[in-house]
Amino acid sequence: MRICALVPDLMDRSRIANAVPGIEFPNDPESCAAADVVVVDLASRADVLAAVRAQAPTARIVAFGPHVDEQVFETARRDGADRVLARSRFFRDIASALA
Repeated sequence: MRICALVPDLMDRSRIANAVPGIEFPNDPESCAAADVVVVDLASRADVLAAVRAQAPTARIVAFGPHVDEQVFETARRDGADRVLARSRFFRDIASALA
């Protein structure tokens, strides 16, 4: 299973990599084309969700962001995210969030 994460923050990358061995951290949606799961950080990469869905039409897209930004959550769902979680919930159990 190929999992990509469009997450630019190095601390977040470290936490995710510890929970999901083998995860890839590309810089652009095109690099997620053959992924089974794509993680998107809405705080910094919300603008790429539609492109991710276009590049990986069958991938499960899991997005996370600040719980106070309901508009970003709604836009993420509209742009193709299968699951949208508050940042705290995502990082509480990363492996479960991706399952």
